[in-house]
Amino acid sequence: MSGNKISTLQGLVFFFYRFFILRRWFHRNPKQKYQKCPSHGLHETHDLSHHTLVFNVEGALLKSNSLFPYFMLVAFEAGGIIRSLLLFILYPLISLMSYEMGLKTMVMLSFFGVKKESFRAGKSVLPKYFLEDVGLEMFEVLKRGGKRVGVSDLPQVMIDGFLRDYLEIEVVIGREMKMIGGYYLGIMMDKRKHEFAFGKLFQEEKLSSGHVIGITSFNSPSHRSLLSQFCQEIYFVRKSDKKSWRSLPRNKYPKPLIFHDGRLAIKPTPLNTLTLFMWAPFAAALATARLVVGLTLPYSLASPFLAFSGLRLTLSVNNPNDLISTDQKKGCLFVCNHRTLLDPLYISYALRKKNIKAVTYSLSRLSELLAPIKTVRLTRDRARDGQAMERLLSQGDLVVCPEGTTCREPYLLRFSPLFSEVSDVIVPVAIDSHVAFFYGTTASGLKAFDPIFFLMDPYPSYTVRLLDPVSGGGSSTCRDPDNEKTKFEVANHVQHEIGNALGFECTNLTRRDKYFILAGNNGVVNKK
Repeated sequence: MSGNKISTLQGLVFFFYRFFILRRWFHRNPKQKYQKCPSHGLHETHDLSHHTLVFNVEGALLKSNSLFPYFMLVAFEAGGIIRSLLLFILYPLISLMSYEMGLKTMVMLSFFGVKKESFRAGKSVLPKYFLEDVGLEMFEVLKRGGKRVGVSDLPQVMIDGFLRDYLEIEVVIGREMKMIGGYYLGIMMDKRKHEFAFGKLFQEEKLSSGHVIGITSFNSPSHRSLLSQFCQEIYFVRKSDKKSWRSLPRNKYPKPLIFHDGRLAIKPTPLNTLTLFMWAPFAAALATARLVVGLTLPYSLASPFLAFSGLRLTLSVNNPNDLISTDQKKGCLFVCNHRTLLDPLYISYALRKKNIKAVTYSLSRLSELLAPIKTVRLTRDRARDGQAMERLLSQGDLVVCPEGTTCREPYLLRFSPLFSEVSDVIVPVAIDSHVAFFYGTTASGLKAFDPIFFLMDPYPSYTVRLLDPVSGGGSSTCRDPDNEKTKFEVANHVQHEIGNALGFECTNLTRRDKYFILAGNNGVVNKK
């Protein structure tokens, strides 16, 4: 009985707020304007620095009119292949529903039963695909605004990280999700409560004190009604406008996209998703065949088969004579950037040396057992790791990835200077890799499957470029406690040589930064 009274009271409060307070405020804006095409109406001569811009995310910022790819990413990355398959099968039926009903259905299929604490797709996976879908013309308008407010029908957990962290939007208003016991129920907050929260936040942020401009879509009647209560001017985006928009270039991202997670390397549109599911059985068989051949056959026999199966390896060497170690007691120290766990193996294939060894900071036990070359785990103890690397160098050639973790984008993380202390001659190796369907790296998933996903790709490619050797410190200058600067100079020099060869940007970010952003931990891998 008391619950019904509370519900009735909430309804009366909402009615009073919407039809008296908002309407009273609305009538203070008799000069409200409705215009088309904000990229033309709000041209560069208009000073928007003192204006508040309220925009509809999916209707006025993103080029695509379909929300299916973003829910498919959530379903696949947070729920698994069965959930994503169910969403794909039901999508034809969802496309026949009304906008609100179809949205609720996709939310239910994607989020039901997902644990809130473990859901990181909104910050680690979705921003990449949202950024690639942003229209340059609308972005140019928004960045001139004094304060920007993003309004969306999507769940808050899907858009908050993208808008705040990468587009630097000050206020983000999405729909909250209902939970029980820390798990999402797949049910969003009621539309009326969403509008009530919007109005309340509008008053708290004191956004109504200045000139407010709304930007929405002709296809978003709910947002059009909502914005009319707060905005003096409203601009509408048409589908024909979006078709002429250009994609936002990477160099114009307010914050560079250096880290992102997830297995899918292709945007899962309905057609692409169909292709992925049709390819999956062949991918499993192909990955198994590639793995067996690569582990069992000698290079002379394995290389032709792997090339025929679609694997591509391009090798370039600046000076082959420099690859012969002048120290007969030691092998060559190859220092490379880190793209996937297969980096040392591809260097081994490129040099046709199976006796080459590699050191790693973290590697799953399964990957260690399957690796065709010897791998040694480092302990992060400088003295012990240095001794281990010297011992391995005395036995032959050694590969080290001083970034300590992989990076998918064209950036290099900070190089640990440990390698500069163990050899007088260092051979920098610039590595790049490309995939079409699946990424062979992960921060939050099972690392044991990283090579498998890479081998499941139809045409994965690797480029290995051996650069001119540089002088290391060996046992002299870089080991001297008074010469701390020297070993960092060597590490930074090698990093910049590799960066220049690849056209990558060098950063001071570390492994810890990556895992904190993507997985919320320090990057320690369980031995599975």
